[in-house]
Amino acid sequence: MPIKFVPNYVITPKIMGYLMRIEAAKEKVLHLPLTPNVLRSLRETARLYTTHYSTMIEGNRLTVDQIESVLQHKGHFPGRERDEHEVKCYYEALTQIEQLAAHDKPITENAIQIIHALVMSNGKTKVKPTPYRGGQNVIKDSRTRTIVYMPSEAGDVKPLMSAMISWINKSTDLPCPIVASIAHYQYATIHPYYDGNGRTARLLTTFILHKGGYGLKGLYSLEEYYARNLNAYYEAISVGESHNYYMGRAESDITQWIEYFTHGMAIAFENIIKYMSQEDQHNSSDQTALIKQLDPKQRKALELFQEFETITSQQIGQLFGFKPRTSAALCATWTKNGFLEMADPSNKGRKYTLSKKYQELIKAKK
Repeated sequence: MPIKFVPNYVITPKIMGYLMRIEAAKEKVLHLPLTPNVLRSLRETARLYTTHYSTMIEGNRLTVDQIESVLQHKGHFPGRERDEHEVKCYYEALTQIEQLAAHDKPITENAIQIIHALVMSNGKTKVKPTPYRGGQNVIKDSRTRTIVYMPSEAGDVKPLMSAMISWINKSTDLPCPIVASIAHYQYATIHPYYDGNGRTARLLTTFILHKGGYGLKGLYSLEEYYARNLNAYYEAISVGESHNYYMGRAESDITQWIEYFTHGMAIAFENIIKYMSQEDQHNSSDQTALIKQLDPKQRKALELFQEFETITSQQIGQLFGFKPRTSAALCATWTKNGFLEMADPSNKGRKYTLSKKYQELIKAKK
């Protein structure tokens, strides 16, 4: 049958309102003054909650505190080995997503297959892309065992996934949150694997948002919104006249899903402002004036100096996904305006330190 990728939808006034809230919150977050230490704390909390809630949706029984203990290699919970393994895999996949986006890597089938491989990896960090399923699978109600959804046939998975990736990369005229919501829905609809589809769909969403400029320093968790509104999540994503992919699911109207998704993004983004403001008041109010002197890129570059005393233009390029000439020019500009100081002037080994004026920002509360 013909491959149809994009379902039907309408950009309703609700969706427009949510998009406006997302943009407003995004601008506030990008310009809120915070120390790198506070940002690191907030980011790690968000990654922890993302891992907890995304795996909880799939039945994982570990609490947030237990997951933190597992990820820090400080605890083991007999009888929950499968759950422990699952959260480690998801956390590793989330790390990979953030690195791919930071280096401006393209969204490809191979990238998605690697993400799925990490989700199902048994704790391995080096994996091979997972081949798509070779047969039919069905989703059943865990209690009644009745069929809830029958995805596309195995032979259609490859062309459907190719069409989805092509559409994602060509949809530059649509707001990024809309692209992410449709991709999330369509990935779940295609269901390209026997297992791990929900987790991979949510990671793909994160990848798209980060690449589209909606990563917001990794400080939010859409998964928390899904888990706290789980019935609404399933209701919004389970649309169509039939449980069969070929009997209405592919052509269904997903406006309700897009409304649910963008509403969740608006809430998650607005929560960041609340949390950041609280942390700012508790931890860094005395440094606000100094941080306000820095632009968003300089604030992000501070993160490198928490790990390295000196840095190179190559590291700056890797941080922002810049080409060597661009990153070298940026370092020269920052040296001229007093943000950086040159530690090694040689052309081959040129290194930079943070100027003394800003060093207190990375020394505080390490």
